[in-house]
Amino acid sequence: MSATHPRRLVLLGVAVALTGTLGACSVVSPSSASNAPTTRTTTASGPTTTTSAPAVALTASVTSGQAVPVDTVVKVGAAGGTVTGVAMTYRDPKKGTTVAVEGTLDPAGATWTANSLLEPGATYALAMTGKNVDGVTATQSSTFTTQKLSLKQQTYPTLTANGATVGIAMPVIVRFDVPVTDRKSIEQHLTVTSTPVQVGSWSWVSNNEVHYRPATYWQPGTKVKVDVAIKSVSAGNGIYGQTSLSGGFTVGRSVVMQANLATDQLNVVIDGQVAKTIPVTGGKNGFSSRSGTKVIMEKFSTLRMDANTVGIEPGDPNYYNIPDVRFAMRETNSGEFLHAAPWSVGSQGHANVSHGCIGMSTSNAAWLFGQVQVGDPVVVTGTSRTLEPGNGWTDWNIPFAQFKKGSALAA
Repeated sequence: MSATHPRRLVLLGVAVALTGTLGACSVVSPSSASNAPTTRTTTASGPTTTTSAPAVALTASVTSGQAVPVDTVVKVGAAGGTVTGVAMTYRDPKKGTTVAVEGTLDPAGATWTANSLLEPGATYALAMTGKNVDGVTATQSSTFTTQKLSLKQQTYPTLTANGATVGIAMPVIVRFDVPVTDRKSIEQHLTVTSTPVQVGSWSWVSNNEVHYRPATYWQPGTKVKVDVAIKSVSAGNGIYGQTSLSGGFTVGRSVVMQANLATDQLNVVIDGQVAKTIPVTGGKNGFSSRSGTKVIMEKFSTLRMDANTVGIEPGDPNYYNIPDVRFAMRETNSGEFLHAAPWSVGSQGHANVSHGCIGMSTSNAAWLFGQVQVGDPVVVTGTSRTLEPGNGWTDWNIPFAQFKKGSALAA
């Protein structure tokens, strides 16, 4: 046996001791700012080697020294190794509980990405773990604080007809209480899924409202699912989405009303067949009903109709104030309805004598009211007055190719 072997063992022991010294490092970042990330790193030795690789460096994408914007996507990367795990949490200021944030680790272990954006005015903690090329494990902790937002800096979305059974012309309608100026940013986070699949598009009515419709009327029985995933998404001008929401509606049977005010007849087409033809009266001279494709927006079994709401003052010969109009179905924002008009039965079917609404007998109105759902289309023809864009749900009054141009993502 060679006499040099004990010397080798001594040298190897020195190498191991040196490796252990290099692996037991600790790093603490400056914390002069109240929300600057604080960091601590420790490592545990992997398999013994004669040459020690540098410890893995784990870094988060958050900005140090200032409040982190809520639309930041937090990422953790690794230099000189891989990310093996990240635990990200924040303290819910309302509930006083700790909430875990889910994330995705890419298969190669190069980066971890949070699955959601950030809560305003919250303090987050990151516990990051990684390994260097020799398998030496390192853990690093970090904290950061997000920007605070007032309600005026957040826009709240609502979904019309959520959970309802609707007509075949019902558009998906999302409204925002604070105006959206970065329409593209918000629209990228709006999704409609229909079963069966039907091609459609978003189109902005205003900075407070966006609609979605398919190329043709919804197929009866369609299930429409809507996801408004705008929590902490930038809406422009320092405004962010206040919350996300999911919902939708179910499309009922096909009911299409075809009102020809040149002949004063209303055909009610149910599932492709004319179920009934109703004598009606439309708007008289000076109050002509609008021609175009309208959509039923609301239904009232009884409704007060006051001409003052459309600019006709008391004392005007055309003024009216009827407290109990029966079976009223709204077509436009400007006040056009289908409704019972027992006072004009003598003119129904051959003369237009109303102030713009489509009137019919009480029995016919009651029957129609029982057939119609919000979202059913009303196609009015026979007048020279046209339906103005945005006067009601006018999405079907223009071709689909034109409707699509209202999307912020249109090519």
